[in-house]
This record gives sequence, C-alpha cells and structure tokens, in this order.
Amino acid sequence: MRKWFPLLTVCLATLMLLVDITIVSVAVPAMTTSLHSSLSALQWTVDLYVLVLAALLMAAGSASDLVGRRRVYLVGLVVFAGASLACGLAPTSGLLVVARGVQGLGAAAMLSTNIALLAGTYSGRDRSVAFGIWGAVNGISAAAGPILGGLLTQHIGWRSIFLVNLPIAALAWVIARRHVAESKNPAGGRVDVPGAITFTLAATLLIFGLIRVGDDGWTAPVPVALFAATAAALVAFVLVERRRRNPMLDLALARTPSFAALMLGALILSASAFANLVFVSIWAQSVLRFDPVAAGLVLTPLGAMAFVVSGFAGRFMNNIAPQWPIGIGLLLIGAGGLLDMLVTGDSEWTALLPGLLVTGAGVGISSPTLAAAAAAAVPPGKAGMAGAAVNTLRQFGFALGIPIMTTAMAGAVRPVLAGSGYFPDLDPATAAVTGGQADTVLDGLATTVHDAAGHTVRSAFVAGLDQIFLLSGTSALITAAVVLLLVRRATPDGHQAPEVHRALRAPTRNMP
Repeated sequence: MRKWFPLLTVCLATLMLLVDITIVSVAVPAMTTSLHSSLSALQWTVDLYVLVLAALLMAAGSASDLVGRRRVYLVGLVVFAGASLACGLAPTSGLLVVARGVQGLGAAAMLSTNIALLAGTYSGRDRSVAFGIWGAVNGISAAAGPILGGLLTQHIGWRSIFLVNLPIAALAWVIARRHVAESKNPAGGRVDVPGAITFTLAATLLIFGLIRVGDDGWTAPVPVALFAATAAALVAFVLVERRRRNPMLDLALARTPSFAALMLGALILSASAFANLVFVSIWAQSVLRFDPVAAGLVLTPLGAMAFVVSGFAGRFMNNIAPQWPIGIGLLLIGAGGLLDMLVTGDSEWTALLPGLLVTGAGVGISSPTLAAAAAAAVPPGKAGMAGAAVNTLRQFGFALGIPIMTTAMAGAVRPVLAGSGYFPDLDPATAAVTGGQADTVLDGLATTVHDAAGHTVRSAFVAGLDQIFLLSGTSALITAAVVLLLVRRATPDGHQAPEVHRALRAPTRNMP
C-alpha cells in the first residue's frame, strides 16, 4: 500500500484547492455581515482566486520542470496553507481578497505538478488506476465545495472554510516529503518570465472583458477595448514563446491535432460540466427556497457519479485509445446538458437528476483519460508543461464559462420579465433575478400582483437555465466530435505519438 502514498498526497491537495473554488460562494452573505463589506467587493474572493490559479498554472508547470516538481509542489502547499490562515484571520474584506490571491498562487503551484507527479510515479495499470482516482477526486470536488461551505458556515462560522485547510495541507506535506520522489526536466534552463507575464496579462484582460460584457453588453467601449488588449497580449505571448529557448508552452506542440484537440477538450469539459452548477445552486436557493446545505446537496449526484465511474473506468482505460473515453465522455456531458433542459418553472430539483447523472458519468469517463493522454502526448521532460496546460484550460473553462453563461442567462431572463409588464426597471430586475436576489424586486411590488410576478420570475430563471444548458450541451457535443476525429493513441512506451516528434523537429523561430 505504500506505493499509493504519492497518489494520496496529490489527491488531498487537489481536493483542497478545487473545493476552495466554490466553497466561498455560499459563505459570501455571512462574510458581508461579519466584515461590514459590500456583496460586490466580496465577490472578488471567488473571482481573484480562480483568476490567479488559472493564469499562473503554466508558469508554475514550467518552473516545476526546471527546478523540480516535488519542490514546487511542497512550496505550493506551504503558500496555500499560509494564505488559508490569513484568510481565516482577515479582519477586513480587502485583506481577505489579497489573501485569496496568494492562495491562488499556492494552488497553481500544486495543481501544475499533479499530472507530472502521477505520470512520473506510476506506469502501466497502476498509472490508469492513479489517474482514474485522481479524476474522480476532480469530479467530486465540484459538488463538495457548496456542501462543505454550507455545513461549515452554518454550524461553525465562515472563517472555518479556510482554517479547515491547515490540517489537510500539513498531512499532504508530510506524505510528500517522505514518499514522493523528485523529478525535473534534465535539459534545465530558466523560468519563462516574459511568457508568464504576457499570458497572465492576456488571461486577466479576457476575464475582465467577459465580466464587463454582463454589465455593458458586447459592443460597449470598455469590453471592446479589453478584448482588443487581450488580442494584443496574446500576440505578444506567441512572439515571446517562439523566441524562447525554454518556453512556458512549446508552441510546436500545438501543431499536432491530438494535442490541440486535448486542450480544447480540457477547456470545454469544465465549462460545460461545471460552470452551470453555479446557476443551479442559485436556482435551488432563490426559486426552490433551499438553504445553502440543501442547495449543495442538489449537486451531489453529479459528483458522486463522476467519482464512481472514474474510479471504476480508470482500471480499464490503459489499453483503450484515448479519443474514445474522452470523446464518449464529452458526448455524455453534452447529452446531460440537454437533458437538464427538461426543468420547468414548476419543477422540483429531481427534474435535473437525469441530466446530472449523465453528466457525472461523462466527467468520470473523460476526466482521468484526458489527464493521462496529455502526459503521454509530450516528451517526458515536458510532462509538467503538458499537465499545467491541461489544468490551465480546465480552470479557464470554469472561469470563462461563468461570465459567458451569466450574459446568456440575462439575455433569456430579460424578455420574459419585459413581457410580463410587472417590472418597469428591467436592468436592475434582470440583474437581481440572474443573481438570485429576486426577492428584493418582488418586495417592492403591490400585494395584488405579487404571486403573478413571482411566477414570472420563476419562469424567467428557468428560461435562463435552459439557455445555459443548451450552450453547455451543444459545445460539449461539438467538442466530442473534434476529439473523436483528431485525438490518436500515444506510442507503446506511453510517452508521445510520432506526430509529436515530427512537430518538435519541425523548424521553429525559437532563438538559441
């Protein structure tokens, strides 16, 4: 059993850092009261963590290849634990937001090394089992965050959602020190600081632009300017990477259809399977009147199915070409999203059960295979780079999916509210309904129309959910087709396909 200790420490860290993406959302009202802050200010406790985590993953992965994956992982644990302590003790909202940003830095260091540590520790059937269990932990984390956040906030206090990380981080650190071997890229080199800066700038501008679209619209001057700046930063990133001896992301890998399709699969998997769960939680609380714990439990079927299927399927995926489990998993995620469109204004939470179960099965099949395929699609020395790229796009799928779906929901909610005639101030009413604060709008209406207006609000929210589920389902189905057409099996040694060798040998503009 000692051989599974490296898997245990990686899974502990993964569960901890992924749960922290969503655990804060149910605690924001309690934090607002305790810190005498505004709701909009404390939303940054969610946004900044995901932004830093996603933007720095590839830089941390590149650093781990050069200075040692175990070392970067251990440093990430220490930074994450220290920042969690600072979050739990923060006296003001400003300090809490800053600590969450530092926490995202530690999370990026840990998550960027996960795939490389597992790929370097296990092989053959053990590797399939390890990635299966790790993928299951990824799946169950999405549902565990709201449940744990609700339980801890309701029974202990909001500060406990951060302080609970300390003993978990300590246990993971002790196991890693004793049972995880060091590995790195033998070619050596320097950390790609210019690449990290330009990529982080592009990521930040893109997310800010999408957030502003929800307030201003796609054609407003501020979002357009932010998107233009994003494009300029991306061009700068490409130019920098093509001229680096040790780039953060070897752009030659993007020439291979398999690797490119895997990256697209990573992005869409998280966006389609998990980003809409934020709005399902809001629906459960604002329409069904569930408390935070019960709303979190609504999401449990997806995580539980992903955990069971991933742990079971991982045992049998070693000899199957990766395009099949990844493609079929995305097909199931797409089908689950379309099944969720069965919900109506009068539905109970059970209307979502078929879709959540099918989506969870898709996550359980595709997630572990996606990670293993990425590690196998590159030379061994670039395993950290590939792992960080997959995890970067998975987090970006979640981070980008939320503002896109918020805009889609608002676009569906507004016409329903406008058609009722009960809401003359459409902009604030749409924002309130989309954000789960419809009661503030309904309280201002006359008693005689209150019930009818309430039914309109429920119908409007469901119309928004349908739009989100349609977006999730169709994007997953399209991506499934791309994966099935382009992804190919790695070579028998489990490292990379011949097409990757050809791409890496092809002429580039990388300067010596």
